[in-house]
Amino acid sequence: MRSGSEPPRGDGPDGPTRRRIKAYEGAAAGGGRTVCILVSRFNSRITERLLEGAARTTLECGVAEEDVDIVYVPGAWELPLAARRAAARGYAAIVALGCVIRGETAHFDHVGRAAMDGLAKVQLDSGVPLGLGVLTPDTLEQALARAGGELGNAGSEAARAALRMADLQERLGG
Repeated sequence: MRSGSEPPRGDGPDGPTRRRIKAYEGAAAGGGRTVCILVSRFNSRITERLLEGAARTTLECGVAEEDVDIVYVPGAWELPLAARRAAARGYAAIVALGCVIRGETAHFDHVGRAAMDGLAKVQLDSGVPLGLGVLTPDTLEQALARAGGELGNAGSEAARAALRMADLQERLGG
């Protein structure tokens, strides 16, 4: 029986078993990759800020300017259809940006859920990594905080996630 001050026996995080296990993680490396950034025009005060973050991050991660396409759609509802077309065109990664702010009706719930479900389906069906930068805040202030404000930029995070997943798929042979 061991005392509470003794370390547990067996393999720890750096023990022999852990060293034999292969671990994979994608890098936010964009060199040689093509990226399609989809941007909803609805709530453009927010989505343009998300686009600034996504475009900046994509370029900072090494994607060449000529390998980045920006596609505008009317709203979040249209993002899945545009994503499906982008996936069919052979992009290495897709970034979807939108903002659906809660209102007084159930419209928010329906559009937000349809956009999220549709984008997930496109990613799973196509195998093309899709960075999700669709905000569903309760207020404009919450959206601004996540679009380059005090809580960062969800567009930048979505671009980085898409590139990491593209790299991970390559490492895994996908």
